[in-house]
Amino acid sequence: MTALVVLAVWLTDLSFQRAALLAPVLVIGVGAVAGLVVFWGRTGWDSLRRSHHPALIAAGAAAFIALLVVLTLLGVNLPRE
Repeated sequence: MTALVVLAVWLTDLSFQRAALLAPVLVIGVGAVAGLVVFWGRTGWDSLRRSHHPALIAAGAAAFIALLVVLTLLGVNLPRE
């Protein structure tokens, strides 16, 4: 829990005292995010294993993520309506 408080202080503008007071909220939030990552990771992995062409799906997902990274690094902003 202390490492989480120190990490929150380092990443944000919170004082150490305020981050220590928010420690239970930080722990619950990190736990919730970790639970969602595990849940959706297992769901995606199971779906990928059951598909007929898992290599094609994995390659498409990797290409999509690579495209997003390249566009972000180039500073491309999509138009907003």
